[in-house]
Amino acid sequence: MSQTALAQTDSAFSSDALVPPHGGELKELYLPPAEAEQLKQRSAGLPGVDLDTRQLCDLELLLSGAFSPLDGFLTQRDYDRVVEELRLADGTLWPIPITLDVSEAFAAKLAPGSEVALRDTQGVPLAVLDVEDIYRPDREHEALTVFGTTDRTHPGVAELLDRYGPVYLGGRVKGIQSPAHFDFATLRDTPRSLRAWFADHGWSRIVAFQTRNPMHRAHRELTLRAAQQVGAKLLVQPSVGRTKPGDVDHYTRVRCYQALLPQYPAHSAKLSLLPLAMRMGGPREALWHAIIRKNYGASHFIVGRDHAGPGNGADGKPFYGAFDAQHLLERYQHELGIQVVPFPAMVYVANRDTYLPSTEVQPDDEVRDISGTQLRRHLHEGSDIPSWFSFPEVVKILRERHPAQATRGFALFFTGLSGAGKSTIAQAVVAQLLERTSRSITVLDGDEVRKHLSRGLGFSREDRHANVTRIGYVASEIVRHGGIAVCAPIAPYAESRAEARGLVEAHGDFIEIHVATELEVCEARDRKGLYAQARAGTIAQFTGISDPYEVPEQPELRVDGNAGEPAVLAQHIVELLQQRGLLRV
Repeated sequence: MSQTALAQTDSAFSSDALVPPHGGELKELYLPPAEAEQLKQRSAGLPGVDLDTRQLCDLELLLSGAFSPLDGFLTQRDYDRVVEELRLADGTLWPIPITLDVSEAFAAKLAPGSEVALRDTQGVPLAVLDVEDIYRPDREHEALTVFGTTDRTHPGVAELLDRYGPVYLGGRVKGIQSPAHFDFATLRDTPRSLRAWFADHGWSRIVAFQTRNPMHRAHRELTLRAAQQVGAKLLVQPSVGRTKPGDVDHYTRVRCYQALLPQYPAHSAKLSLLPLAMRMGGPREALWHAIIRKNYGASHFIVGRDHAGPGNGADGKPFYGAFDAQHLLERYQHELGIQVVPFPAMVYVANRDTYLPSTEVQPDDEVRDISGTQLRRHLHEGSDIPSWFSFPEVVKILRERHPAQATRGFALFFTGLSGAGKSTIAQAVVAQLLERTSRSITVLDGDEVRKHLSRGLGFSREDRHANVTRIGYVASEIVRHGGIAVCAPIAPYAESRAEARGLVEAHGDFIEIHVATELEVCEARDRKGLYAQARAGTIAQFTGISDPYEVPEQPELRVDGNAGEPAVLAQHIVELLQQRGLLRV
C-alpha cells in the first residue's frame, strides 16, 4: 500500500473536524485536599478492600480522569449495557467493564448506601466507594460476550472466571490520594499534566502508540511513518500496569523505550507511561485504548495488526482476526473523538534493505523477521541479533536483563485429592531431576507447608486460599532466582490455583499437573483413616467428601494416578520439561 493509499484509508475513518484539541472533558475524582484528609481519617473505621494489581490500576485511572466519563465502578445498569452493547446506560460509548469484584463474605456486610475504603497492598487508603449497587454477574456470559470466548488460554478470560470475586460493587468513587509509584516518576503523567505539557510545547496534533513489548526497528518505522502521514507529533505510551503473563517486565521495557527515543527526529516524540491493567481483549480493548488516549490529549491513535490480541487459543487458532480491531474502530469512528490511524505491519525486505508496510511487499521480495520466541533464543544462546532487527542500545539492555545461558526458573504445581499420589509422584520427579541437573530444587509439600508456612490456618475456603497463595508466593521467589519449585498441595479451588499461577508467571513458568485419581482409589489408599473420619462427620470441610474439589480444566499435564507407576508418570513430566526447553537434555 502506498503512502497515498494509507492516507486514503485514514481519511475514510473520520474527518479531523471531529477531533477536539487535547481530548474532551476530564472527570477527575479526587476530593479537595481538606475534604480528602477528613475522609482519610474516617476511612479507618470503614469496611475495606485491599486492591489487587488490576483493581489498583483501574482505580488510579478512574481517579485521574483517564477513564472519563466514568465516575466510579459500574453499577449493574451500566455493566449490563457495556457487556451487551459497548455503551453505558446513558448511551455513551464504553467497551470494557470496569468493575470492583469482592467475595460473598465481604458483600454480605454491605448494603446500598454503605461506604467501602479502597486501599493499596500496604493498607494505605486511596479512595472511598459509595456503594450504589451490589450484584452477581454471569461471568461466563461476560467472558463470552466481552472476549468472545470462555477458553481459559485467554489471560483475560482466565482471570475473570478463576480470580474475580463473585460479587460486583458499583458506585461513585471519592479520591483521597493517588497510588504511590517509586519508579520512573518523571514519566508518569496524568491526563491533565500531559495535556498541559502538550499545550506548553505547542503540540496540537498528537498520534499515540500503544505497546506492551520492547520496541525495535519495525516499531520505530511504523510509528514514524504514521506520525508523518497525519502530520503529528508522536506519543509513545506503553502499558506498565499489567500486561500478558510472560511479557518482559516494565522496568526493562521502559529502559528500552528511553534508549529508542533518540532514534526519532528531535522534539518529535514523547514517552509517557500508562498504568493500565490490560485485558488482552482484542477489538474491544483497542476501542478502549483509543478512548483513554483521547482523555490524555491525543488527537490520533495508531491501530495495527492484531491490536491487544493474546495469541492463539487451546484450538491453536487466533482469538481475533488480524484486522478485527481496525474494523470495530471504523464502525465507531464518528463518535470516538479521536482519529484512528490504521496501519499494516512493517516488515524488513532484505533485497531492498529497508522496512516496508506488509501491503507493499512484492512476490519476489525477501522478507525477514524474528519472532519473540526466536529473540528469546538469541538472548539465551548469546548469538548475534541482526542489526536490521533492533538497535544496539536496545539489544544491550535486553542482554543485561536476560544474560546468555541463564537458567529460567519454573514451578511444578501438583494438585489432586488427598491420597491421589501427588507427593509420591513429586518425589519421583525430584529424583529424576537430580539425576540430570545440579540446579536448586525446593519441595513445598502440602503437609510440610501446613506444619511450618501455614501453621494456624484452618480449612475454610478463605484459609485454604491463603495456604495456596502462600505456596504460590514462596514458589514465585524460588522461580525468580532461577530455581525449581515443586509444590504438592491439594489446592481444591480454581481461583487459588490461578492466583498461584499469576505469582509464579511473573518470573518464570508454571506447570500445573493434575493427578487425576478416583475418589474410591484415594479412600482405599488412606493410611491415616482421614476419609473414614470425614464420612463419619468427625472431620469437617474435607475435600471430596464435605468440601468440593474443582477439577482443573486446562492443566499443562493430566496424569492418571489410579494405577500409574510413579516413576513412569515422573518420566512423562520430565519429558514435558525438556520439550518446553526448561530442562536441558
